[in-house]
Amino acid sequence: MQRIRLRYTKRGRLRFTSHRDFQRAFERALRRSAVPMAYSAGFTPHPKVSYANAAPTGVASEAEYLEIGLAAVRDPEQLRAQLDESLPNGLDIIDAVEVRTPNFVERLEASEWQVRLDGVTEQEAARAAAAFLAEERVEVERLTKNGLRVFDARGAVAALEILSPQVDSGADTEGEGARDVRTGRACAILRLVVRHATPAVRPDDVLSGLRATADLAPPVPAEVTRLAQGPLDEETGTVTDPLALDRAAAPAGPVAAGEPRATASA
Repeated sequence: MQRIRLRYTKRGRLRFTSHRDFQRAFERALRRSAVPMAYSAGFTPHPKVSYANAAPTGVASEAEYLEIGLAAVRDPEQLRAQLDESLPNGLDIIDAVEVRTPNFVERLEASEWQVRLDGVTEQEAARAAAAFLAEERVEVERLTKNGLRVFDARGAVAALEILSPQVDSGADTEGEGARDVRTGRACAILRLVVRHATPAVRPDDVLSGLRATADLAPPVPAEVTRLAQGPLDEETGTVTDPLALDRAAAPAGPVAAGEPRATASA
């Protein structure tokens, strides 16, 4: 069985699709593209598709990942193009590699987020970020399926900085992730790197922390985009490519269908 890891996006209005909505759209794309899927054993076989750390509904993303198992060998790039063609604009397959290393989910150590705060000045955002980072612990509350939970939002934050303010002049679009914002108004832009922990700390938890420590309350909901997720470089506070190990382990030349594949360990 050949396994392929795919990177996909949620852009524009498609950020409001739930994870289940994407699953249904992706399953239709597999059928339309006649992908030779491998299936699980048992009374009700299912196509071998696994998802990793999906972004919440309403959040845009440039870095979502899934893995599929194939019953026949396919070229990863050709497969990517076929699936991308079968999905709606905004749900885009942007990368594909053959699986050559284990423990992929363990590599997703952190996420990098861009948080747009309309109606907030750069100075207000900078003051709030400094107050938040100065704290050793910032407790926030979140309502979960098990009731109200209190946890630390500060400990998971590896980086928090203010980017140059920007004003967009175009209309809302399904294009690149940076265009997935309201337009025509100056705003503050946060760059946020959050370690994946238990419980998971989300951008809205950090915004709750900014409200608690500095009384920062944007007049409209923040627009959040995940820019990357993967291994965390603690020295630089950057998130690196989780597919890099698979690319590095690939053979120098193309592998023909049916030819044995060497395996590599992480």
